[in-house]
This record gives sequence, structure tokens and C-alpha cells, in this order.
Amino acid sequence: MNSGIKAASMILLAASFAMPALAQTSGEAVYKAKCALCHGADGLANTPAAKSMKMLSFKDPSMLKASDARFALTTRNGEGKMPAYNGKLTDAQIKDVIAYIRTLQK
Repeated sequence: MNSGIKAASMILLAASFAMPALAQTSGEAVYKAKCALCHGADGLANTPAAKSMKMLSFKDPSMLKASDARFALTTRNGEGKMPAYNGKLTDAQIKDVIAYIRTLQK
């Protein structure tokens, strides 16, 4: 194998190992890891945690009207029993999670 092909193969191999890490930063992946336990995989708040905290479904009219800025603020600072994710999630991750939540609202 010539050195150019060998180098390209090594780069592709390294990239294949990096792909799972990149996928984990998607809004859906972050939501599933950080939010779904309470809010539910579908965002309908039908989990024991959501029921005990009287959490609203993301399809509730007030949640549908909430701005992305409001969702971001709540995610960063927490609210009620929801923990703050400031310093735990990047602004880009928060933006991606909100975009994913918007897909759950349809």
C-alpha cells in the first residue's frame, strides 16, 4: 500500500471513531440523555417524574407559545425542580435541543 493510500485509510479510520462522539451532540441525543427521563421520549410529560412535578407537555398551548429564548433561559438556569444546565451544555447544544423539542411539538 503506498503512503498516500495508507494515510487516507488512517484518516478515514480515525473519522469513523469520531462519528459516534459527533452524533452524541445532536439535539435528539442530548434530549434523550438529559431531558427524556422527566419530559418523556415524546415530550408529552407522561412520566412518573413529570406527573409528580406537574410538568406540562411540550404540546401544551403555553409551551407551544414559548419562545426559543424562554426555553434557552429555562434550560440554562433551571426552573422549579428542573436543574440548571449552564456549564453542562453548550449554547449550541441548547439550541439543538430546542430545535428537537420543536419537532416533538408537531
